[in-house]
Amino acid sequence: MLYRFKSKAGADVVMLAESGDAVLRLMGREPAQQGILEAAALPGLIQALEAGVAADEAQFQQGVDAAKAAGEAAPRRQGVSLRQRAWPLHELMQRSLKENVDVVWGV
Repeated sequence: MLYRFKSKAGADVVMLAESGDAVLRLMGREPAQQGILEAAALPGLIQALEAGVAADEAQFQQGVDAAKAAGEAAPRRQGVSLRQRAWPLHELMQRSLKENVDVVWGV
């Protein structure tokens, strides 16, 4: 499945199911075939997304610090980071907030 997030404020953002599910869960939303991120809720959703990304980065950094403290090679991220995956949707949400329009998917 693909998520295609749409808004009148910008270009569509497409994510594979796994990434889309993870991003929606970070915002406290249950993954679904269709949905809406209402303009009025965007400030809280953006904040939740940013906090989730920050927590993911902090957790990875703890692993790096622990490896260095143990004299081991620092682990490397496998694939694309959560920040990189969430950034396009974050930008679309920011633009949608400025223009006071909803973000939808599956419609």
